[in-house]
Amino acid sequence: MQHRSVFFISDGTGITAQSLGHLLAHFPNVTFRHIRMPYTNSVAKAEAALERVARVGKEDNARPIIVMTLVNPELRALICRADALCLDLFGKFIDPLALELGVEPERNVGMSHAVDNNAYAERIEAINFALNHDDGITDHGLNQARAILIGVSRCGKTPTSLYLAMQFGIKVANYPLIPEDFERDTLPEALLQHTDKLFGLTINPDRLHRVRSERRPGSVYASLENCRYEVQMAEKLMKRLNVNWIDSTSRSIEEIATRVLQNINGDR
Repeated sequence: MQHRSVFFISDGTGITAQSLGHLLAHFPNVTFRHIRMPYTNSVAKAEAALERVARVGKEDNARPIIVMTLVNPELRALICRADALCLDLFGKFIDPLALELGVEPERNVGMSHAVDNNAYAERIEAINFALNHDDGITDHGLNQARAILIGVSRCGKTPTSLYLAMQFGIKVANYPLIPEDFERDTLPEALLQHTDKLFGLTINPDRLHRVRSERRPGSVYASLENCRYEVQMAEKLMKRLNVNWIDSTSRSIEEIATRVLQNINGDR
């Protein structure tokens, strides 16, 4: 298997540059070593980065890959002198866009992560809402929720709720389906009042068994037999109540969140 080092060089936090690192998943037969170099905002730091890139290239006996988001054209030109594959996000995106628009772009560091006070406040409020309505802690204030996730315990409800809150400022509650719900073959009345907001998650029983066994090994809760029963009953209940649901087994939190957003926007 091929091994390559990837440098994420930025004059800010490097979040934008490193987000491009997800694209490396398209090369599963290559092992990538990620090296972050944030706040490379001076000639001295850029030269130090060049030295490190050269050193790593010799150690690996392979050209490093550089993903950079540098606002300063001088620093960008300096980094591009490296014996490496240089992927310049700003050079490939911002500069051509400026030519097309006929407008000189602002070249302040960190603009893509500038804080919008209103949006920031919404995100904080949504995070608090998700935490306060995690695992059915309370049904108070469910009218404020944009979505209510339901599913058996450990199928991905909590991380999805928090992701939607942090990334989009959306208030999401979640409720774990429990044996009492299966015996009644219905949901608590508080949830039935908001059926239009419900979205279900299910999971492969074998995967659920492994996840639960890490938390409570040897318990009835984690047993494969119980996992199969709960998943089967949860899916049966969601079908009966006509709740949209997806299998979270092999989906990332981002994928699940996107499906929830589609459901919120009426794409049923």
